Amino acid sequence: MHDVPDIDININNLSKIEGHANLEVNVRRGKVDAVKLKISEAKRFFTQSVRGKPALSVPQLVSRICGTCSIAHLTCCIEAVEDAMGIKPSEQTVELRHLTMDALMIRDHAMHLYIFCLPDIFGVDSVLELAKKERGLLEDALLVKKAGNELGKLVAGRSVHAPFPAVGGFTKVPSNEGAKELLHELEHAREHAIGFVDLFHDNMQEFERETHFIALKNEKYDFLGGEICSSEGYCITRGNFRNHLTSVVMPYSQSTGFEFAGKEYMVGALARMNLNKEALHPNTKRDCAGCIGLFPSHNVMMNNLAQAIEIVHCMDRAMDRLEGAEFKPEKYTVPPVKAGKGIGVIEAPRGTLYYDLETDEKGLIKYINLVIPTAQNHVNIERDIAVLVERELEQMDKDEISMEIEKLIRAYDPCMSCATHFLKVKWKGEAPARPSRKRKR
Repeated sequence: MHDVPDIDININNLSKIEGHANLEVNVRRGKVDAVKLKISEAKRFFTQSVRGKPALSVPQLVSRICGTCSIAHLTCCIEAVEDAMGIKPSEQTVELRHLTMDALMIRDHAMHLYIFCLPDIFGVDSVLELAKKERGLLEDALLVKKAGNELGKLVAGRSVHAPFPAVGGFTKVPSNEGAKELLHELEHAREHAIGFVDLFHDNMQEFERETHFIALKNEKYDFLGGEICSSEGYCITRGNFRNHLTSVVMPYSQSTGFEFAGKEYMVGALARMNLNKEALHPNTKRDCAGCIGLFPSHNVMMNNLAQAIEIVHCMDRAMDRLEGAEFKPEKYTVPPVKAGKGIGVIEAPRGTLYYDLETDEKGLIKYINLVIPTAQNHVNIERDIAVLVERELEQMDKDEISMEIEKLIRAYDPCMSCATHFLKVKWKGEAPARPSRKRKR
């Protein structure tokens, strides 16, 4: 390591991401001195802008935080408002919310894996180039994503910014005829989804670093309900999360980081799989047994494989819920409002999402706080980047290290993972020439 000079890696304006981010890595005497993932997106003041607004309408407002997983924000906020006002949804409403979350996971994971990650496997820069080389594979990918879109449209009205879910129920209930028709589409798409599980397994990269995993744990690997559990073997009630979750100020970033019980940690599909794999749907466990057996794992790159398995699981759960479904018309009635405090905790595609709010006697928002999965992963991402750079300094040249950093960030979640290959990397200082290596496929 003595031959490695001081190096500054600056990746400015990470492209193909939701928002804006830059990365700065400083290497001194062969050791990483600092990693700064700078989220430069301007503050959007959602928590301030909804204060004083009617709590019953706030879920639709906060769903605009993210176009990718708006349904996650919508659902989590609904859960928090209901908790604050003592509203208990019907069994059918709960089933429809599970279906809505299944649809979100299928669509969102498909976008991440098939649009952003597949190009890496085939050594191309974008999905546009992939369309020329692997047109059939791309058509299969879009078919899987379409199944998630259609499920979201059937149950929630749209796959993005869904109009039907509301505090206390759904403003419209899906038709049983539509449910039966969608069953066939899900069955057909499932065959391709299993093929993608094998593809991501066969092209999986290795990057292991022991860390702490946090996720909701329940009996059916659902994304709603259950306790907040740790890979260290303990669980807490959702109302107790404030006592374990602490914010970490990132003075160089617009995003706040978080620690759980004083440690950096990871949320997302890998965390869910590590904690819930025994609860996967029986058909998923049967058809993906070889891949599921690899979990639990500390290989961050396996987050992609976990997402691929979750797509199959969500299809299996959704087909169970749709098969023989007898959805009954439920007239939506605006629920009465009152003062209270409520918490919503769900599993969004990128990981555990928290809403903490308070309403006054008129049903207006007095206080609201959001804890976003990407922010929770911030500290862990920086630690992983530091370890990756130190491991590869003597093995890779500058371009290869930058590529591996991109892949590592991409493995975490779609918001950051859109940062693929269109990066301008500025290195300060010169590194000695490294032997060129063939890129892993």
